[in-house]
Amino acid sequence: MEERSVDVAVIGSGTAGLNAIGQIRRAGKSFVLINGGEPGTTCARVGCMPSKAMLQVAEDYHRHRQPSQYIGDGRGESVLDGREAMEHVRDLRDTFVDRVLGNSTDNMPEDLFIQDYARFVAPTLLEVAGQRIRAGRVVIATGSRPLVPPAWRAFGERVLTTDDLFELEDLPASVAVIGLGTVGLELGQGLHRLGVGVTGFDQLTTLGNTQDPEVSACAIDLLGKGFPIHLGRAAEITEEGDKLRVTAGAHSVLVERVLCSIGRVPNVENLGLENLGVALNDRGLPAYNRHTMQVGDLPVFLAGDVDGERPILHEAGDEGKIAGYNAARDRITAFRRKAPLAINFCDPNICFVGARWDDLDPETTAVGQIKFAPVGRALIMGRNRGLLRVYAGKSSGVILGAEMIAPRGEHLAHLLCWCIEQGLTVGRLLRMPFYHPVIEEALQAALYDLYGKVEAKNEGLTELATLTGAGS
Repeated sequence: MEERSVDVAVIGSGTAGLNAIGQIRRAGKSFVLINGGEPGTTCARVGCMPSKAMLQVAEDYHRHRQPSQYIGDGRGESVLDGREAMEHVRDLRDTFVDRVLGNSTDNMPEDLFIQDYARFVAPTLLEVAGQRIRAGRVVIATGSRPLVPPAWRAFGERVLTTDDLFELEDLPASVAVIGLGTVGLELGQGLHRLGVGVTGFDQLTTLGNTQDPEVSACAIDLLGKGFPIHLGRAAEITEEGDKLRVTAGAHSVLVERVLCSIGRVPNVENLGLENLGVALNDRGLPAYNRHTMQVGDLPVFLAGDVDGERPILHEAGDEGKIAGYNAARDRITAFRRKAPLAINFCDPNICFVGARWDDLDPETTAVGQIKFAPVGRALIMGRNRGLLRVYAGKSSGVILGAEMIAPRGEHLAHLLCWCIEQGLTVGRLLRMPFYHPVIEEALQAALYDLYGKVEAKNEGLTELATLTGAGS
């Protein structure tokens, strides 16, 4: 079998793999990029972008159908063309994928990009496409795929995942969404607003990966007003004619399709990771250092959704950069990871930044909050629903994290995440300007609530903010 040598082999041409290649190129090292399966990133093909395209169509249709006391509808009842809507989503999806490919693998010569599946023979020896590649270092960035229980696969195309939802020619009349984390909640609400009969199920007692009990209760109350949601019991699927019955405890519904969004599994089957010579966990993965992405002391690195730690595009990009940087150098460097940031684009947005509720010490943590009912800008928009909770160290006043279900929460979450990255205190944030009327005034109100509960206060009367409640 023919054998060739390169400095670095990268397995997977998604977000993590492409970012790793960028670092390897900058270091002037030789490389080969190997990709089995569909080219293009998960985000562009079946993740962030097509789902947000569908959500935007749903939002446009939903807002258009809302009754108004001052706008009459002289055009008659609005009717959604499901086929046109799905075609629009696919057209946008294809544009995003084409852009990714056009700026990456489409321009790579065949000796640098191999479209086939690789397998480890040894830690630095791969077999792919009838040849062997001996690499100085290897980056594993093979991504993940939706988890579907084996018993459910027998129902064929009636059980959907994000891999095939966007390929539907038309919208089904009814869907049961099983798994109400980020993906299930976004798409469930989107399908509901597109006129599909949606029922949601989750064996957990929370929605959208919330942890803060107050935010979780608010999310269940608000989102449960849109479509039926059943929590706390595992769902089962049985066949009734050409339809599927989904049952969880005392709740049961007959639907045309099921959207399975119960999690994802790493794409490592047939990769030969057992030939690395290290222990593998129950997901088939070796232990690695999240600050270097290195697997033990091996010249092998993990990056992106394959590790399952933070399956979000910007995190996959960062992990790819870290893995690529270290794979292209003799000395391994540890990097500080950015403050966590996660956004669910349901309406209202569910967002988490910084430290999560379950990781906080209640004895040393102060919590400030604001409900959106009285927030002026939210009231004007007719979207004054939700709750923002901000956490800080009691003695230091340093912002630790936040959780929210909030209108335009995506923007509030970014502001708070940047503040956490800077290590800012509650008092320092209150010295920032806040315009009126804007959604950010909700953050200002939550910070005032929090400021009264921390020991660290602003000193002196040198800034105007001290005259409005933030002074000592």
